[in-house]
Amino acid sequence: MLEFFRKFMKSKLGLAVTLGFVGLLALAFVLADQATNISGGGGGDKVATAGSRKIDSRTLYANAISAVDRARRQNPGANMKEFIAADGLNQMVEQMLDAAAITVWGDDHGLVAGKRLVDSELLKIPGFRGTDGNFSDANFTAMLAQAGMTEKQFREQVADDLVARQVQVPAAFGARVPSDLALRYAQLLTEKREGAIALIPSAAFAPQGEPSAQELANYYQANRNAYMRPERRVIRYATYDDTVITNVPAPTEAQIAERYNAEAEKYKATDARKLTQVIVPTEAAAKVIMGELAKGGTLDAAARSKGLSAAAIASVEKGAYRLQSSAAVADAVFAAKPGAIVGPLKGNLGWFIVRVEGTSGNAGKTLDQARPEIVAALAAENKRHALAEFSAKIEDGFDNGGSLADIAKDLGLTLKQTPPVLADGSIYGTEGQKAPPETTRILQAAFFMEGENQPQLAEIEPGKSFIVFDVSGIQPAAPAPIADVRAQVVADLMLHKGSQGAKAAAEQVLNSVRKGSEMQAAVAALGKALPPVDQVSMGRMQLQAMGRQLPPPVALMFAMARGSVKILPAPKNRGFYVVSVKAITPGTIDPRDPELARARQDFGGLAGREYAEQMRTAIRKDVGVKKVPSVIEAVKRQLLGGN
Repeated sequence: MLEFFRKFMKSKLGLAVTLGFVGLLALAFVLADQATNISGGGGGDKVATAGSRKIDSRTLYANAISAVDRARRQNPGANMKEFIAADGLNQMVEQMLDAAAITVWGDDHGLVAGKRLVDSELLKIPGFRGTDGNFSDANFTAMLAQAGMTEKQFREQVADDLVARQVQVPAAFGARVPSDLALRYAQLLTEKREGAIALIPSAAFAPQGEPSAQELANYYQANRNAYMRPERRVIRYATYDDTVITNVPAPTEAQIAERYNAEAEKYKATDARKLTQVIVPTEAAAKVIMGELAKGGTLDAAARSKGLSAAAIASVEKGAYRLQSSAAVADAVFAAKPGAIVGPLKGNLGWFIVRVEGTSGNAGKTLDQARPEIVAALAAENKRHALAEFSAKIEDGFDNGGSLADIAKDLGLTLKQTPPVLADGSIYGTEGQKAPPETTRILQAAFFMEGENQPQLAEIEPGKSFIVFDVSGIQPAAPAPIADVRAQVVADLMLHKGSQGAKAAAEQVLNSVRKGSEMQAAVAALGKALPPVDQVSMGRMQLQAMGRQLPPPVALMFAMARGSVKILPAPKNRGFYVVSVKAITPGTIDPRDPELARARQDFGGLAGREYAEQMRTAIRKDVGVKKVPSVIEAVKRQLLGGN
């Protein structure tokens, strides 16, 4: 788990990615009250400075909680203790100092994020949009107030992120390496190796029989985190939709008439035409086309013969067509019968020749004709309003201290309960089972709840279906009782003991191979029934193709010198690998090979990241950064639940 956090914190591709100001805002909604306890309110004590810029304890606290929350989405067993143990808090301070230093340095050198640029970023944040999809000042103000942040503070965070991009991206962009270096790199990719890999398993050297109770207890106590059970929660919930609304009054005649008048444009009769037309610049050209039509030609063919094309108009009303052509053309076209050719007539854009393909539009609807659809629409709206009032009644009940069970009973809702679930929706203790689909939207909220019996209401399908829920059982992440995992602890202890013998055996094989023995013979000399030795012959291209599936001993083989032998521990005390490299065939590549260009590009990317890192280091030195270890320790104690 510690390795998971180390990789998680070191996976940044640039400074701003890890901190993520939008993620910080979302988290601040939950932490606004907790974080003030660090320093008694306000902006928090100073944990570090970069030039004139201060980083306070409240922001560090919020970022740490946010990092653990993001890690928990990938690994439900992630927790704050392991985050701290993996040096996550100190790394986060360094990242925040990077951000602050870049902002101060950028300001000193004229690199700033103006108000309009910040505004453009705010428009991209979904939470600030209203129901129409546009930016909502009301939503923006409400969310900042809920987070306990001022608009100035949030805008500063956005501006910091933008300045970091201005500084970091150019530093890394377009980095190139010399052709000779790229050639050596590309040749390395085509290198081939031959070697041998032997596994000396701990199980083959594990003692027989059962360990003593004291021995087992001591091993369990020393390795409790290996038996960590993730946090799980039981969610009680009830769902409802508009079927709970049974006594919605029917629309009145006055309401029907009002809606008809309000939508008069929708119900009025329309007269439209389907047309095909050609517009030519001169009357003479128009008359030539008309002559061809008189001989039986089509409008399309006549237009093409003159290098023109006929345009089809699917449906147009007279007023709109008058604006496109002229009053005279519109009058003539709408007076003609389907199939007739009108023109040539002078219009706004030239001389019009128009074929009337047919009529379109609708006859309109009287109030009586429109009544059924208006009644249906009003009834649906009234039901939605009643459903909103029903939901408001539930929220009022929660606000007044009502429990989920009481509210569900009063309103006739059926209360359900999930088995213990993990933060990712998996059912604890099962393989492949998930929480009910209707709870998907509330899982994150359920795991943010600080305690049990705190009911909330949420939408499943906006405006149509809803869910009321609370948490009735919270089991924090903790090591499993030894009685529940005794068999696993016994097996692990035996492997631990066996690993000592396996290590000695691996060292014996290593010494034998170094003296000239073949790997298989050296393993056979141990006198144990062991797995056969793997003879490996492969190139680096195959190595790269394995990606994350690359076995560690194979990776080690490609990092060793020819003729060398090394030992590599297998994970979880499973044993030891003995790895030898017999031969290395250098790669060859033609300087004109396309692979060389790709290698140069890849190596340039690595160089670019190094340039960006060097620039961050230089900026910190130029600006001057300081940390306050005592306040950082206070934040650490607060995160771990201390005083």
